[in-house]
Amino acid sequence: MTWCLYRRRHGVSACYGALLALGALACSPVGVRAQDNYEIQVYASDTVPAHTLMAELHSNFTFEGEKQTVDGVYPTNHQEHETVELTRGINDWAEVGFYLFTSEQNGHGVQWVGDHIRPRIRVPESWNWPVGVSLSTEIGYQRAVYSPDTWTWELRPIVDKTVGRWYFAVNPALERTWHGPDVDLGLDFAPAVKISYDLTRVVSAGLEYYGDYGRVNRFAPVRDQQQQFFLASDLNVSPLWEINFGIGVGVTASTDHLIVKAILGRRFDWGRRGSVE
Repeated sequence: MTWCLYRRRHGVSACYGALLALGALACSPVGVRAQDNYEIQVYASDTVPAHTLMAELHSNFTFEGEKQTVDGVYPTNHQEHETVELTRGINDWAEVGFYLFTSEQNGHGVQWVGDHIRPRIRVPESWNWPVGVSLSTEIGYQRAVYSPDTWTWELRPIVDKTVGRWYFAVNPALERTWHGPDVDLGLDFAPAVKISYDLTRVVSAGLEYYGDYGRVNRFAPVRDQQQQFFLASDLNVSPLWEINFGIGVGVTASTDHLIVKAILGRRFDWGRRGSVE
């Protein structure tokens, strides 16, 4: 989150670390799961502090996407996605997040899409690791008209590092369907990467990458993979606020081809007055 980046870039130490090894299981044919584009974000390793709530609104609009209904799933072309994310800090190394997904589209109106819950833990700052490390797991439901796989699970390792004005983050996520046509596909490999540079103390600019390669032990053909690149910027105006926006292009046939995204977040503290640095 931007508050975490603000802390690193303004002299407050962040937690650092190495990461769990990835597992795999496999069966049946090669496949790539449907893309959602509800929360387009590369995670930083820091968690929300205890007694703190981070409220975020993710707004994403697909200017050029799928134009046909496929297997009962609405087309993504000209869909507006609004996602509310609420993240509560539990202690100095754990948090839990909740997502409410919505979609608006001509002919369908405003619709509830689904909900996810996401616990996350991190390596404490006191361990003094050389990189930031955390691990989140996300479980959720989405309606079949927006995703044929209605119940899904994700395991997302997070590693990041700040070097001078440069910031690097990698999220080598694993995804699994619990209910839906892809239930027999096993684990998908869906990495996300961010590289950004502080142009000033307030403005950062960089590149974000999002992919879904298919099964971990047998990647799908490139044409069937999902590959997106976003030119994105963060505005580090205050530790209370998170502001991110970008424009993305899909470079494979299976990816929505033009998307704009924005994230607006606000941090609320209880019992922590005077703690903002």
